[in-house]
Amino acid sequence: MSERYTVMPGVGREEIHLADTTEAPAFDTATAGTLTAVSTTTHLLEGLKWLISFPAMLGAFLVGAAFWTGRAFGVDPDMWWHIKLGQTILATHHWPTVDPYSFTVHGQPWIAFEWLGDVLIGAVARIGGVRGLDALLIVLSAAVMLALYAFATIRSGNSKAGFLAAGALFFLANPPFSMRSQMLGYLFLVVTLIVLELFRQGNRRLIWLLPPLMLAWVNTHGSFIIGLGVILIYLVCGLKEFHLGGIEAKSWTARERVRLELVFLLCLAVLPVTPYGTRLAVFPFQVASSLPVSMAHIQEWQPMPFTLVGGKMFLAMVLGFFILQMALNLTWRLEEVTLFLGGAAMACLHVRFILLFVPFFAPLLATVAARWLPHYDRARDKYVVNAVLMAGVIAAMMHYFPSRTFLDEKVAENFPTKAVEYMRQHPVPGPTFNNYGFGGYLIWSFGTEHKVFIDGRSEVYEEAGVLADYFHIMEVRPGALTLLGNYGIQSCLIERETPLATVLSNLPDWQKVYWDNTTVLFVRRKAQAISISRATPMNASAPGE
Repeated sequence: MSERYTVMPGVGREEIHLADTTEAPAFDTATAGTLTAVSTTTHLLEGLKWLISFPAMLGAFLVGAAFWTGRAFGVDPDMWWHIKLGQTILATHHWPTVDPYSFTVHGQPWIAFEWLGDVLIGAVARIGGVRGLDALLIVLSAAVMLALYAFATIRSGNSKAGFLAAGALFFLANPPFSMRSQMLGYLFLVVTLIVLELFRQGNRRLIWLLPPLMLAWVNTHGSFIIGLGVILIYLVCGLKEFHLGGIEAKSWTARERVRLELVFLLCLAVLPVTPYGTRLAVFPFQVASSLPVSMAHIQEWQPMPFTLVGGKMFLAMVLGFFILQMALNLTWRLEEVTLFLGGAAMACLHVRFILLFVPFFAPLLATVAARWLPHYDRARDKYVVNAVLMAGVIAAMMHYFPSRTFLDEKVAENFPTKAVEYMRQHPVPGPTFNNYGFGGYLIWSFGTEHKVFIDGRSEVYEEAGVLADYFHIMEVRPGALTLLGNYGIQSCLIERETPLATVLSNLPDWQKVYWDNTTVLFVRRKAQAISISRATPMNASAPGE
């Protein structure tokens, strides 16, 4: 009895099996080469089919949606100081430990807690300018949506249901997308959920990706603490098996539990591996426990606005899920319910945490949808149609990618671009009081040359009491002008349609030297180093001022 190789067709690949036979023909090098060539060709064809399959085409539509919203380039005010900081780290190979950009908290302890993301953003800005930043935003947005799609598909076992869930939640996930390090943190969170779900389904090897992912995450964004919490929830919810109503807990095997515990400990072990040691690891706790003024005034820390469309969509999804649960008597794993309820509660408390609710809810929504949507049938796939549609999406993205002029105009709509040009051409006296949202742009424009009153790094300003004083002044509360004097303010660069701008316009001590549709610049008369006659022409759209 001898053995010979026979080729048996497999699903998506060719497998070589051993078969018993009474014949023993020679298995020469030429035959082996032929088998290898056939196998390689088959793998290439299968890979090509996967790239133009129906599930891949659905993913292309999500990428197109991310592109269409990302091309509008909604710029977060914090992006600018992130760029400047990242470029400074690249140029000096030095991580700051004190504030270098303001005159109000200059020299006070401060760390670049998102330094790795800042370096990425700064490098892209240096190479590609605003077009490069918009491209990076689109790529990260698309990556997040594809990860959500993959996560929902893996959990539900149905690509159509996964696409439906990702598409429905796109309208909640997309508004917070902006060019900040939080985009990387959000992507890391969804990848962590994918790895844990695959581990729950039996994939044992990918779980070792989590420690190096956590190492990058802790140096990129404070949301790493959510990732640690998710791993811990998966671990704890599998310690004991039980079934209670529509909730079930599936226990880990001894080997699975030990592996997950080891991964969690490794994730904890890498937290101090930062330029600041353990200080980055404790930063999220400082933000959560010691910033009441930020929580009360900054929009992303406000409760869910149920009067707006996004809030109503969120409420409809949460209530709709509970109605379906009662009607269908569904059963969920304990970790899924815990994450869903936790994400919903956090989103209600702070609107920024809608970014947690979306990935926690996506697998549940997909699993419900999979009850009615038929599974993908590979035998009925129309590869040519898929390829044409995907090519159309790619062509549209190439054709409609925004120009530099378009992006510059978008920036000018919300930031003091022309006012900065004016300040470069005229000796505006300082110190300068500025809008919270303008601070980052001024840091990007002037660096340490013209220090700001305040910017988006609210934690360092709140600890020093500056943030509370800022809101006192901007809201023109009693004593606001006295506060300006206490800080020695000689000029004010603020948004045109604000109470402070109205007050300063009517005070004899202040002279309006520049204004446009976005910005107005005031200089205290007794310190004025420039005059209206020397200023650049006023905006023609502001007659009578």
